[in-house]
Amino acid sequence: METNPSPTPPVNDASPAAGPWLQVYGSAHFPEWLAGQRLSLAFTTYQAGKLLFLGRHPDGRMAVFERTFQRCMGLCGDGQTLWLSTLSQLWRFENSLAPGESYQGADRLYIPRAAHTTGDLDIHDVVVESSGRVVFVNTRFGCLATLNERASFTPLWKPPFLSKLVPEDRCHLNGLALDNGKARFVTAVGVCDVIDGWRDKRRDGGVVIDVQSNEIVATGLSMPHSPRVYRGKLWLLNAGTGYFGSIDLAKGKFEPLTFCPGFLRGLAFAGDYAIVGLSGPRHEHNTFGGLPLDDELAKRGSEPRGGLQVIDLRTGDVAHWVRLEGVITELYDVIALPNVVRPIALGFKTDEIQRLLTVGEVGTL
Repeated sequence: METNPSPTPPVNDASPAAGPWLQVYGSAHFPEWLAGQRLSLAFTTYQAGKLLFLGRHPDGRMAVFERTFQRCMGLCGDGQTLWLSTLSQLWRFENSLAPGESYQGADRLYIPRAAHTTGDLDIHDVVVESSGRVVFVNTRFGCLATLNERASFTPLWKPPFLSKLVPEDRCHLNGLALDNGKARFVTAVGVCDVIDGWRDKRRDGGVVIDVQSNEIVATGLSMPHSPRVYRGKLWLLNAGTGYFGSIDLAKGKFEPLTFCPGFLRGLAFAGDYAIVGLSGPRHEHNTFGGLPLDDELAKRGSEPRGGLQVIDLRTGDVAHWVRLEGVITELYDVIALPNVVRPIALGFKTDEIQRLLTVGEVGTL
């Protein structure tokens, strides 16, 4: 894996035959932007099964760190605790470093402390409500759910157009937004009540649903993802068109702000900026093909790419970018880690997780 904070592709230091498995490079001032915003970023790719962190080295260069988790997707966190959905489990990571401590040059060390085995629910977005309850999108069953100590999940809500709770991914429920600390808005690719029926709705059948009122509050979307409430507005990615924007709830319409050259998933905010995840083409089941995004890319003379774009909410301009080349072409989720300089995590491919031991505060019997 190679990194470079400049717009020039990194030099290949690996053997000429093998080459780096991943190249990460970005706009010239992206690390400075991270420093100015006092944050790092984390994002997931289920395609390569990686949880990745972007931070900064002491000399100002971009720092990239990765760990392997099978088909990791939904990600949420507050800088201290992270939740990550994988193929059959929902993981909780905790930062083990106290303020001012460091480990191998990092100021955050995320250790996987608990795993809830759910089975393959195809969990997409994950949130933590203000009460502390974890709520996730159970895409296979088309519902919102929470953890259950004795079962795969506890169902909390399903769209009113679904006649029953079955593992058939009828509408491809995927995104979930908190509002005032409670689960509020979800996105679905289509209003459909037959197995895998959402694929026929990809071009313009997407909807946003208010789970508190059971009302569909926006229609006509193309594979919407990643709804987020920020500064009093409902933002989302109209992924099938390539546009990031917001929903006018009074009119039930999407208001585009910025076009990004890729299939969009993963949305986070920091100050006056949005961080958007981009994915390249997918040939499996032609899921990303035949969408308005294809026409828009052709019109602009561009190809879809994998990476991140930082968008200035005041102007809609792309302020910074990160591009991924190599084995990773698809991203799912991205989050901002406030007041974090260089995060890392432990995984299970080495014995480091066996050897690193920490002691909590002394308790009483």
